[in-house]
Amino acid sequence: MKLVVALLLTAVATGAAAREFRASDTQSEDYPTVQALRYMGSLVEERSGGRHHVRVFHSRQLGEEKETLEQTRAGAIDINRTNVALIGTMVPAANVLAMPFLFRSVEHLQKVLDGPIGNEILNSFEAYGFVGLAFYDSGARSIYNSARPIRSLDDLKGLRIRVQQSQQMSDMIRALGAEPVELPYGQVKTGLATGLIDGAENNWPSFITADHYKFAGFYTLTQHTMSPEVLVMSQKAWASLSVEDQALFREAAKRSSTFMREKWNDLDERSRQRAEAAGVKIIGDFDRRPFETAMAGLYAKAQRDPAIASLIDRIRKVE
Repeated sequence: MKLVVALLLTAVATGAAAREFRASDTQSEDYPTVQALRYMGSLVEERSGGRHHVRVFHSRQLGEEKETLEQTRAGAIDINRTNVALIGTMVPAANVLAMPFLFRSVEHLQKVLDGPIGNEILNSFEAYGFVGLAFYDSGARSIYNSARPIRSLDDLKGLRIRVQQSQQMSDMIRALGAEPVELPYGQVKTGLATGLIDGAENNWPSFITADHYKFAGFYTLTQHTMSPEVLVMSQKAWASLSVEDQALFREAAKRSSTFMREKWNDLDERSRQRAEAAGVKIIGDFDRRPFETAMAGLYAKAQRDPAIASLIDRIRKVE
């Protein structure tokens, strides 16, 4: 009885009632982002004394990413892991992180995300109906297809390449000379198997865990974007938390980001090895310069906004 009273007094003192938070991730149960969400949930539960619980829905149980983002903004989903290219259709600053050939390396990307620019971008989410909590790594995205090795822009001509449901990603593939096809992530495998699309673009783990490698035997290391994942919370769920619990959730999200990086690096290497063992042809001997030059129009369009132009310039200057 004394324990029950003590817990009730703790809840009253912090001004927060116990509740369950629904978290959405479209990836499979063993994927690093899902593992990181569960790790975050364990920290929240432990540090709130069991008052708060995070229930993770993986494998598109709550819908495709675009649908779950809309539900999160409406407050029907509490926490969401998504890629910046998709949420960038709603949050302009996030879209910058998905710009092609912007980051020189993974180390450059991480310095940006872990520094003041990363915090500014997370804070900018609030004006668009979300609370930005943390970034998760997503490796480098490259183009793969079932038709032929891609070594030049000419090789891309006529190919139908799946992209995320993002105008910027469609513009990028179109600028490279291929035909972009916007499809939800969950439909890519079927699209490859039926010939609806010739290829797609993604990182090594997604290429393997979603079985895309079984239908696309040519993987060109374009590494055109390093767009990270981002963990967001609905403003409705955020407002239900006390100031102390808001700090608790932010800290748990930050720690889950470090946890996820360790998991990611291991899976990234294992996924590449698995692709090689399966006979996937990996193309690294090609000239990247024409690919980068083809992005001039995309950058010109983005930099019409002075704020975006400044952000791109600041990111490039990070050493």
